[in-house]
Amino acid sequence: MNSPTAPARAETARRTVPIVVVAVILVVEAVVGWSSLTAAFDELHTPHWGWVALAVVAELVSMGGYARMQRRLLRSAGTTVHLGRHVALAFAAHSLSVSLPGGPLFSTRYNFQQMRRYGASAAAASWCIALSGVLSSVALVLIGAAGALLAGSGGGVSTLVTYLVVGLALAIVVRAMARHPQWLTTVAGAIESVVDRVRHRPAGRSGRLVAMAHELTSVRIRPFDLAVASYFALANWLLDALCLLLCCRAVGAPHITAVALVLAYCAGMAAASIPLVPGNLGVVDGALIVGLVAGGLATSTAIAAVVLYRIVSLGFIITAGWIVWLLIRRRQRRDPLRTAIVSSAP
Repeated sequence: MNSPTAPARAETARRTVPIVVVAVILVVEAVVGWSSLTAAFDELHTPHWGWVALAVVAELVSMGGYARMQRRLLRSAGTTVHLGRHVALAFAAHSLSVSLPGGPLFSTRYNFQQMRRYGASAAAASWCIALSGVLSSVALVLIGAAGALLAGSGGGVSTLVTYLVVGLALAIVVRAMARHPQWLTTVAGAIESVVDRVRHRPAGRSGRLVAMAHELTSVRIRPFDLAVASYFALANWLLDALCLLLCCRAVGAPHITAVALVLAYCAGMAAASIPLVPGNLGVVDGALIVGLVAGGLATSTAIAAVVLYRIVSLGFIITAGWIVWLLIRRRQRRDPLRTAIVSSAP
């Protein structure tokens, strides 16, 4: 018979193993590449501060691009909010996502709650969050495919064409659902009937899925707003990549090409899609360093550039995000009635 603490121990082990593996990898890398590490930290002692300042600006504008993307989507769904509140939400939600174990779940819930406080309906908030994730992911893939194409890789052409076709197909499906919302409610009703039959409940007892489908079909995202949001999604990634380029310049690496940097950057961001540890420390860094070295940088210079980039994009942005989160929380505590209304909303 298992003890009451067995599931808790198993969960702790599941979370600890990836951290231990990453720590071991970092220690091995440090031992093997100690000379490159010392050279990298020597370069970090004397960066070009003008380039560092520009890197910080690029990262701040990148966060603003993500905030503008969400604002445009929410505005198209019928809720207009001051840009400053969206920027604050982007910083706070990003810090939750990157800092905490299981951060994306906390971040998604926090995004939803804040958009409800802005006055958005549950359906509009859900659409905004879902489309933000889709547009952001597609934008990164397109940037990577374009980089591979410019680098002369045949796979870049096929990847780019594939995602353009998939994107066009999705656009056609969404357009058709918008013109014929009864299709979605019909599908929702059929799914609900099957679930009721399996659970031996009277048909249509809950009606929650159909009601949700009705809410979702009431949201209209205009094509122009979707195009503008897509532009901001691309700008968000490209400005973050620009931050990495400026960090390379700051540590004395002026000769890396934009194509090589984009490929290294996309490799690092692809590694970030698997959240093994908070901030993906060691995972993203390793992918970025390998990519930059493949792009022609010396190992010590690549390490210095990546460390500086992570200080700006991770340390600085996350610190700012937690400060914003505390300020938002403090303001909401002063308005308990509004908080209670939103918390009790479906």
